[in-house]
Amino acid sequence: MKTEYLAVVNRAAGGGRSGKLAGPAIEELRKAGLQIKVVNTSGPGDATHLVRKAYAEGYRNFISVGGDGTGYEIVNGLFPEAATGERAALGFLPLGTGNSFLRDFSKDGLKHATEAILKGKRRACDVIRLTYAGGELFYINLLSLGFTADVTALANRRFKRLGEAGYILSVLSCLLALRRRAFPLRVNGATEFEEERCLFLAFNNSKFTGGKMMIAPKADPSDGLVEYVRWGPIGRLGLLRNFRTLFDGTHLNHPLASRASATTIEFRLEGPVDVMVDGEVLTIQPLKLEVLPGALDVMA
Repeated sequence: MKTEYLAVVNRAAGGGRSGKLAGPAIEELRKAGLQIKVVNTSGPGDATHLVRKAYAEGYRNFISVGGDGTGYEIVNGLFPEAATGERAALGFLPLGTGNSFLRDFSKDGLKHATEAILKGKRRACDVIRLTYAGGELFYINLLSLGFTADVTALANRRFKRLGEAGYILSVLSCLLALRRRAFPLRVNGATEFEEERCLFLAFNNSKFTGGKMMIAPKADPSDGLVEYVRWGPIGRLGLLRNFRTLFDGTHLNHPLASRASATTIEFRLEGPVDVMVDGEVLTIQPLKLEVLPGALDVMA
């Protein structure tokens, strides 16, 4: 097993911010004595391939340099191999747009993340596995369907260069074309499938998304459970009145909102849908979610 760290740098993250700040941030770690090999991604999915190869070569310590999407790709390079092989550890230099996952541990961002790596802080973190028609994926932040996925899809496909302003613009655009749909599913092997229309469904390992939106205030990344949050078919005016509550978690007090803790979620969808997972958007047909308890060490 190699003791050297592998830093996977997405220079395009954060509208190019990562490319400008990655060098000094990594150099600070090197000055403190860490041995670090740096690899730069060249496009979507590249981090997954680089990490899978590095894990096979004996690397077990990884640093995600970018945003939540970079971390997501690294996790998918580690799993499923790391679920049954030697444990891997993942640290972060949060230089992307959202950097949602780390907010569960600190609001200090880069400062906290750097200190956690240097002090050797490690926490066991659950990993969530989604089986879908044609494959599987893994995540540590959240997966969502409905309005939240629609917003992220629009932001990524049309307004990504605008950063946080692009995300707000996408929210307003999706509000005008508001869709409330049913995504049939059952929780923890229940007899009946839930088939009611909703604004969104979220399946969370940690609390935040979109940077500061606290979709799942009761989520815990190390409790062995998925935090399932559902907001029913609220209308435009209702969403506008309550939109601010998504940032402090009080949306769960709304009569159309609900939550549950789960070990498995099974879906019965007729075909592919847009899914937002750790800041990335995929068009897939989900089949089943399940938890891999404490499968990854995170430096946070």
